[in-house]
Amino acid sequence: VKDMPSPAELIASPYDPEARYSTKRGVEWIGYKVHLTETCDPATPHLIVNVETTPATTPDDHMLATIHASLEPRGLLPAEHLVDKGYTDSQVLVESQHLYGVTLIGPVADDPSWQARAGTGFDKAQFLVDWGRQGVTCPMGKQSISWLPNTYPQNGMTWEARFARKDCTPCLHRAQCTRSKKEPRIVGLQAREQYEALHAARHHQTTAAFAQQYAPRAGIEGTHEQGIRRCGLRQSRYIGLAKTHLQHIATAAALNVVRIGEWLAGTPQAKTRSSPFARLKEALI
Repeated sequence: VKDMPSPAELIASPYDPEARYSTKRGVEWIGYKVHLTETCDPATPHLIVNVETTPATTPDDHMLATIHASLEPRGLLPAEHLVDKGYTDSQVLVESQHLYGVTLIGPVADDPSWQARAGTGFDKAQFLVDWGRQGVTCPMGKQSISWLPNTYPQNGMTWEARFARKDCTPCLHRAQCTRSKKEPRIVGLQAREQYEALHAARHHQTTAAFAQQYAPRAGIEGTHEQGIRRCGLRQSRYIGLAKTHLQHIATAAALNVVRIGEWLAGTPQAKTRSSPFARLKEALI
């Protein structure tokens, strides 16, 4: 078992050794992924400006650096990049801003801890972090007694702030804070920039301003749908990553030609697609 390759290296098709098996929200497939980037200026046609093709097992959040590196030399880097939830994590939020000056706008993952899921527990956001003093204050006002490098860096944390048993054991709210029978609460922290970027994004995505700012991203979902219905985007006509990427580029070029033609003809952009029955019902009303 130890000698088996990772899932990302397992050949999934006898016909295409570069194809990989993947699953997402109940959908299973063998092949590749395509990442499309388009403009969303309401005053111009929405054109696809970048196409990336990857094996199906490549995580989405690994692709933003590649996309930005492709856009930069062509002068197409946006000030704000609207992205799906799969493309955002704390490291990407920071690196996109530092390396390319791009602000990512997109939902980030919620705090996965049981305290956050319960809604009544003391999740990490309720602890005050003093980065200069390297200390953490719990919701009950108790101070951490240590700040040490994380002993298990695989979980993405950089620091561990530990509280004292004499403070945690008699605390009346202990059940809301930790499930450990004896040990005090330990708070894992990322590097400061990543921690602050993630918590700022989690707060921002709960506001009405975020909903309005993020709304134009729905257009790229329509682009995928248009590519699927008009050009068969989900079916590769060729074998291999390189040829599949060529097909994706040709599909993007075809959609751009259609969109430029519609824009020149004054055809307004379509709204959310309605079924034939829904359109008939609207016509009769």
